[in-house]
Amino acid sequence: MKAFDPDIIYAAGAVCWRKKGDSVAVLVIHRTQRKDYSFPKGKVDPGELLPQTCVREVAEETGYSISLGAPVGVTDYALSNGQQKVVHYWAARVSNKTVKRSTFVANDEVDGLQWLSIKKARERLSYEPDKVILDNFESLWRQGALDTFSLVILRHAKALDPATFIGKDQTRPLSDRGRRQAQNIVPSLTAWEPKKLISSSSLRCRQTIEPVAHTMNKKVRFRDDISQHAYLEDRDEIAQLIAKRIDKRETTVICSHGPVIPEIIREIALATGTPHNSVLAAAASLETASFTVLHLDRKHPETGIVAIESHDSSV
Repeated sequence: MKAFDPDIIYAAGAVCWRKKGDSVAVLVIHRTQRKDYSFPKGKVDPGELLPQTCVREVAEETGYSISLGAPVGVTDYALSNGQQKVVHYWAARVSNKTVKRSTFVANDEVDGLQWLSIKKARERLSYEPDKVILDNFESLWRQGALDTFSLVILRHAKALDPATFIGKDQTRPLSDRGRRQAQNIVPSLTAWEPKKLISSSSLRCRQTIEPVAHTMNKKVRFRDDISQHAYLEDRDEIAQLIAKRIDKRETTVICSHGPVIPEIIREIALATGTPHNSVLAAAASLETASFTVLHLDRKHPETGIVAIESHDSSV
């Protein structure tokens, strides 16, 4: 998603779900003052990206700490004052352990949480746009594509100008703006709770992913083969890297460079049997400190990319 339009109110929410035998239950909240039923959601705070907003709002309204799955749609409607509101939704699996750890207490904003079948949730939801999101969610469920993992492809933050930097390109560091960007993207990257962090060995990529590693207390695997200088010489190892990450079926952040990212995404498409099209081409065209999330079916990743989303944090 590109930069926010200042004339639009943006919000984010989730269809939280749990396995219930051979079926699935979804979470619906009852809002105290509005006396309605909806999915947990809320408005973007200044400086946030949508994934961060989603995780924060679900925690505030339900007490659940979630990690995001695949996107399940966007609603777009006019408020009573005529202003446009756009709400982005993700699927988010909630474990029994997370439910038990919930800190939820009925309050002036939300006074009840209900886990319902898809059928009962559709009857209970107060607004038609929410029912459309539920339909999208159910479609993923029926396809068996709800349980996903993600490959998050991140372009490094803003670096010093190569025209004025003295030294080898792989030692070129982030600018002051780039260091701020690297800090600001942390809450959005961690929204998917990545299990593995991989980065180009170039300094500007190292400095971009280090705040994420520090926040998550994870080590980063640094690789020359996804560095810009190495890519220009030899591309063969990228296919091996992607094949291994897909085989592991773990959500992974891969931090690399503008010229290398299209090749990384092309290899993901090849490995998953996904035709390369204009959507993938656009997903590979990232500004600094921006990222694309490719969602893959955990059981059958070879059946194609389930969903693609991009987030622009270059401002």
